[in-house]
Amino acid sequence: MTVVAEVTRSGFVESVHHGVVAFTDRPGVGEVDSPFFPRSSSKPLQTVGMLRSGLVPREAADLALISASHDGEPFHLERVAAMLAATGLGPEALRCPADLPLGDAARNAFLRGGGEAAPILMNCSGKHAGMLATCVANGWDLETYLDPKHPLQVALTEAVSDLAGEPIAAAGVDGCGAPVLAVSPAALARAFLRLVDAAPGTPERQVADAMRAHPELVAGTESADTVLMRAVPGLLVKRGADGVVAAAVPGVAGVALKISDGAARARVPVLLEALRRLGVTPPVLDEVVLGGGRVVGEVRAVF
Repeated sequence: MTVVAEVTRSGFVESVHHGVVAFTDRPGVGEVDSPFFPRSSSKPLQTVGMLRSGLVPREAADLALISASHDGEPFHLERVAAMLAATGLGPEALRCPADLPLGDAARNAFLRGGGEAAPILMNCSGKHAGMLATCVANGWDLETYLDPKHPLQVALTEAVSDLAGEPIAAAGVDGCGAPVLAVSPAALARAFLRLVDAAPGTPERQVADAMRAHPELVAGTESADTVLMRAVPGLLVKRGADGVVAAAVPGVAGVALKISDGAARARVPVLLEALRRLGVTPPVLDEVVLGGGRVVGEVRAVF
């Protein structure tokens, strides 16, 4: 296993994180061809599959939310509800589990207001609303849309495999209850580059364009994905649970990474270093270590 990040405290290396970093234009770090679960980083690929299956979004911005791991801010929830209403459905149709908003600020505000966990608050509710809209468009059963044998999931599996350029190595159940499909980090990087380099108007490009035009819908107002897509022209970024993130710069390269222990704190520093190696100058997004209420160290990429 390869060390890709280290944590320093008061000038001393306190911890290290192993991981894999795959590029489309150069050798990667670690076992880039070994399958893994991309978790929510695969959502844009699934959205492409929905468009290929006949999904007609109300507006382009909806594609960003369907591809999102949203923070549960009010504008996220309002759009999910509107997407469901446009197909004649309500939040009760969602089969994702009840949850609280993913973002710290949104969750704290929600709890202060006396709110309780609900499926629409779950960070994957946009994807589930898109899945339901695709089922309505095709006349497919709405109760079993998460079943791997459902026509929707069969179509999405085909789309992910096609975009990745390799067979699905394994299938599991993601945190939201939908299937999660194992591909290699190298394949995920290739898939993201395909999205941004696709011809205008294609399903791939529609998804990439929507996410880049509405990055606040993809994650949250101040999340790292949002900040990066706002700061770097053309950049596409999508985080995933357990230390996964994928990105691509049109005409340049794609990158995908996995922090082996699933640590979210190492994900952004490693991604920033990967982007620098592609010739991109990202904004400063320091992951700091505190001691006594002040900064005494950092999480930094070392691959």
